[in-house]
Amino acid sequence: MFLTGLAALAVVPALPTAARDLAGVELFPLVAGCFVAAGLFGGVLGGHWADRSGAQRPLAAGLVLAVATLLVSGAATSVWQLAAGRFLDGLAGGMITVAVNTAIGRAYPDRLRPRALALMSTCWIVPSLIGPPLAGLVAEWWSWRTVFFGLAVLTVLPALAVAAVLRGRSRSEVPAPSGERAPRPALLVAVAVSAGAALGQYGVSGRDPRHLPAAAVGLGLLLVFAPRLLPRGTWRAARGLPATVLLRGLGSGTFFTLEALVPLLLVTERAAPPVLIGLVFTGAAVFWAAASWVQGRLLEHLPRHRLVVAGALVQSAAVVIAAVGTLPWAPAFTAGAAMLVAAVGMGLLAPSLTVLSLTHSPPGRQGAASGAMQTNQNLGQVTVLAAASAVLNLCLGAGVARAAGYGAAFALLLVPCALAVLFASRTRAA
Repeated sequence: MFLTGLAALAVVPALPTAARDLAGVELFPLVAGCFVAAGLFGGVLGGHWADRSGAQRPLAAGLVLAVATLLVSGAATSVWQLAAGRFLDGLAGGMITVAVNTAIGRAYPDRLRPRALALMSTCWIVPSLIGPPLAGLVAEWWSWRTVFFGLAVLTVLPALAVAAVLRGRSRSEVPAPSGERAPRPALLVAVAVSAGAALGQYGVSGRDPRHLPAAAVGLGLLLVFAPRLLPRGTWRAARGLPATVLLRGLGSGTFFTLEALVPLLLVTERAAPPVLIGLVFTGAAVFWAAASWVQGRLLEHLPRHRLVVAGALVQSAAVVIAAVGTLPWAPAFTAGAAMLVAAVGMGLLAPSLTVLSLTHSPPGRQGAASGAMQTNQNLGQVTVLAAASAVLNLCLGAGVARAAGYGAAFALLLVPCALAVLFASRTRAA
């Protein structure tokens, strides 16, 4: 998790600069969305793999693939290659996250799972302190390519060593307690959903008619195939695991849309240096880890669904701050502060929903439940980011000032926040 956090946090601040240098600012939603689109498939694949043969193998494969993606992105000669690198990174990230959550679900009792998840969050603290600021300096003094290649050199040997250890232990893992193999998921369905998410991101990244067919096809694929990867009743927030999965998508969609649009706002409208953006990402990671530690240690006796409500309300405040940050008289760091507040909300909301999902999972199916959580997390990110990007492009196409377009896109994020507060009680554990 430490290696994953170091690579993830150092790369993201360099993406707006990379998109600008590759003449692909208008396709930045696609670059950001490819990561989460691939995570849809990675979550399903990793969850199925973990239920059938243990969590070690998908974790080892994800680590090796994560290093390869750094080389693909660093060598990018076009924004399309950069998007391809982010797609592979999302595939690796989905497998790693599901494998870790599955291992926690199998190895720890209910009362210790919040602490285990908080420990995973603390693994991001040191990477958040050194990764984004250092990446910002490297991108400003040398090149954004140096960020990708440098991370590949730093992480390749540790990642390969950890992968070798994990693969060596994978054969000794006992299958699911039920003794029955988990049913094979519709992996082709997962591929269709990932393709639909990527097409949707491309469709909303431009204002010319050529993008409309891609948006229509992507929306159609999501409507037809996405429900097959989620628990029955997810869209109507049925009590238990379905509502928990739904709220994970809503909360993640809000946070990661802010994470994508706020840096783009700072680069394109406020001419903020990469170092400032790196510091914002550092602060967000620290605040997320701190809030996660608080929910795992100081608030561990509170009902999880109440922490979900608290997290959603904090995210609502972050959305308001981001909207205020688009005003001409607001200091540049105002919008950046929204990411810090949103990170506090996610630190309360995300671990609580993960604990609830493991509680609602049948024995031996923690991998499937974690895969569903990861799938809808990425689906929520893609959907909310696509909707916000569409609002931004519609405003720009209508001649609205760019800052006002960002404000309208941020205001849209109040909808998933309100829905999360409304449905939180349906995630309550018995």
